[in-house]
Order: sequence, then structure tokens, then C-alpha cells
Amino acid sequence: MNSKLRFATLAGIACLSLAGGAARAEKADRDKPVNIEADRVSVDDVRKVQTFEGNVMLAKGTLVIRAERIVVNQDEDGYQRGTATGSGGNLPRFRQKREALEEYIEGEAERIEHDARAEKTEFFGKARVKSGLDEVRGQFISYDAVTERYLVTSGANGTLAAAGSRERVRAVIQPRNKAGEPPPAAGPTPALKGSETIINPRQEAGK
Repeated sequence: MNSKLRFATLAGIACLSLAGGAARAEKADRDKPVNIEADRVSVDDVRKVQTFEGNVMLAKGTLVIRAERIVVNQDEDGYQRGTATGSGGNLPRFRQKREALEEYIEGEAERIEHDARAEKTEFFGKARVKSGLDEVRGQFISYDAVTERYLVTSGANGTLAAAGSRERVRAVIQPRNKAGEPPPAAGPTPALKGSETIINPRQEAGK
């Protein structure tokens, strides 16, 4: 993919790839077992539902979710879906290493749902996701680790905020050059000579 960030917004909806389209989750995580620590656990073997409460930490390889309560459902094929919630104003948090890089995707929200089969994580309410120096905020964020895409909306559950609402999608996106590094400090502007054209380095980076 092009090293430049692809960013599109429409009426309060943003769909983007953070960190230059390279925010891919660690591939090895999909084959790792799920390990969970908590103060209390209840198990329903018939419905295949496990409820963990009290300072809960769910880890699957480099993926870590911390919350006050996590409910894990398992389907017939053994795939888990976890729903994490907080309490007392403490938001559940998500963290996962990016593929082949010593950087992490980090996020938080009032509720976090992770689907191991689809490799998708969804953030509901006061959602924030950060990858490197880039960050997006909204009322709903869906992160697809397979397609490396984000959907961010100003309203709940992937919808638009009501007319007149102050809710907006907000993003901080750092510029990048061809090497994927921040651009160098701007120097003195060269003078035009004859028919020479000065090329904007950001435009050149987009080629």
C-alpha cells in the first residue's frame, strides 16, 4: 500500500488506515491461547459463557484487554468473543502490537467488544484509538485487523450523531514522507529561477 495515510470523511463518518495503512495487528496472535486473570469468575458450560469480574486482564499473544468486567462467549468452533466494560468512570482498555514493528495499537471506550473469529474490535462510547502518533476519537470505532481499516462515527453503533449534536469525529494525523518518517524541519524557501518548478515535498511523497 502507499505509505501515505488514506483518509476520508463524510458527514461525521471517517474510514481510515492509521499510521500510513500499516496498522496491522500481530499475525501470530490469532494462534495464541486466551489467558484471563480476575478476582471472580462464573462459568456457564451449557451456554459456553464465562464472566470475569474485578481487575480483569485478558491476554491473547500481544493483545491485552483490561477492564472491570469481561464476558466471554465461545461459538461451536471454539472462537471467543469478549465484551469488556468498566465501572466508576474507569474505561476498559485495549492494546495490541503492530505487525513487524515495535509499536502498539491502543484504545479505550465505555465498552469494547473483540471478535476473535473476525479479528475485529469495536469500541462503543467515548471511543479513542491511537496508533503511533495518529489518533482518532468518536462515539463508535470499528477496527478490522484483516483489512487494516477503521470506521469512526460521531453517533452510537456506527450511526451519525443527531442533528444539532456537538458530537464529532476527531482525528490527529501526522504527515509522513516516503520512508514513513515525519518530514524534516522546513528550511529557507528557494528562489524561482527561469522556468524551474519547485515541487512541494508532500506532493512528491504522495507519488
